Amino acid sequence: MTPDSALQLQKLGYECLIETGAGAKADFSDADYEAAGVTVVGSADDLWSQSDIIAKVRIPVDAELDRLTSDKTLITFFNPGGNEAGLEKAKEKGANVIAMEMVPRISRAQKMDALSSMANIAGYRAVIEAGNNFGRFFTGQITAAGKVPPAKVLVVGAGVAGLAAIGTSTSLGAITYAFDVRPEVAEQVESMGAEFVYLDFEEEQQDGAATGGYASVSSPEFREAQLAKFRELAPEVDIVITTALIPNREAPKLWLEDMIKAMKPGSVIVDLAAEKGGNAEGTVMDEKVVTDNGVTIIGYTDFPSRMARQSSTLYATNIRHMMTDLTPEKDGQINHDMEDDVIRGATVTHQGEITFPPPPPKVAAIAAKPKEKPVELTPEEKRAAEVAAFKAQTKQQVTLLAVGAAVLLGVGLIAPASFMQHFIVFVLAVFVGFQVIWNVSHSLHTPLMAVTNAISSIIILGALMQIGSGGGFLVVLLAAISVFFAGINIFGGFLVTRRMLAMFQKS
Repeated sequence: MTPDSALQLQKLGYECLIETGAGAKADFSDADYEAAGVTVVGSADDLWSQSDIIAKVRIPVDAELDRLTSDKTLITFFNPGGNEAGLEKAKEKGANVIAMEMVPRISRAQKMDALSSMANIAGYRAVIEAGNNFGRFFTGQITAAGKVPPAKVLVVGAGVAGLAAIGTSTSLGAITYAFDVRPEVAEQVESMGAEFVYLDFEEEQQDGAATGGYASVSSPEFREAQLAKFRELAPEVDIVITTALIPNREAPKLWLEDMIKAMKPGSVIVDLAAEKGGNAEGTVMDEKVVTDNGVTIIGYTDFPSRMARQSSTLYATNIRHMMTDLTPEKDGQINHDMEDDVIRGATVTHQGEITFPPPPPKVAAIAAKPKEKPVELTPEEKRAAEVAAFKAQTKQQVTLLAVGAAVLLGVGLIAPASFMQHFIVFVLAVFVGFQVIWNVSHSLHTPLMAVTNAISSIIILGALMQIGSGGGFLVVLLAAISVFFAGINIFGGFLVTRRMLAMFQKS
């Protein structure tokens, strides 16, 4: 809980309590909580005895599970897949337990996805830790003292943590490569300025995603092709960040001893899978080791805790969103709706029953479907298709011109010559305006175009002249309307220009 999230929880009708000193290491003092209307209690025992809903971070120990009762709800990381004893004890106590790592990975539940929140922080912090142990700049520089080449970073695994690492690395100026067994993430990687590492292997084109958006286990043949590519990259890269992990399984070994020996002295490996044995051979959990050839291997497992205020803020927000779904009436009373996909998916024990594993969610997981492989065309077929498309477009344009000419001819037969002069100018103005302004994508509008729109409203002069011409009420009315819309174009064009230019100005 943070002071800000406590204010939101109070709006849901809840009274908030927190153990004294709980926020100290995240720079939230007891006074901050009291100012937000939170009751600060003296110990964890007092907190458990006075609360109906308990929110934790770490997996509860036996002493904490003993405090559960049938009228209490526990929201925490629980690891139900590897905590059978904890599930049995929670069932015995009759408590409702919500495991935050079991929040289904569907669009509606993203705001409660604590795993993604922590992985995002871990990926960012991994790059910072790598930079702290790397002896050079990330970005390349040309200075009076000489040229500094950019660092080369390889991120293995492009999940949430991997994408966060890729974004941080590219923003620091490094040449960033990324690999993942799921080919559908290649576009995400490349959109962030990194280069996706492809394998010359047929299986890579298949779907490498398991249920819930995680990577699946690859075949031995794919693994050998993958390791061969890593051996090729090892002498070139300066920093390797590994994130490959499948829940409740040992981490796959992807960066082997021979690859570490091939790396340059001073290189850094940050292993985000250290808690499950690590992706790199030589990773030691919660320690930093330096190999004989000068490669630093970081196996820390507390990356989110190294950014305590940020991780507390995000996790507290995840909890608050979960409470919002649990309290649809905002009356301070939990409605544990087991028909709700998110609540059902995250609930591991409910009313004396173990509800883990949950049924598949009714909506599909976030993992994107792989794109269908495009049909390969021969050069002759491509040329024939281009010619056919050009002919079809030409036919359409000729048809439109013929219809337009026929309409103009028909109007000209019955309208006076003076009308036709103005009518032709009007038609051309509409055509040019549609092609130059209306038909342009919004993303292509620039300050220059906005100014051009404003200047093009010189037609306001013609409207003003018509107002003063005394040509009758209808003419004056139409001219006044023209002045109104042209004025919007003028002032709006300059206003848009000002706002767009302000986006590039430092405050």
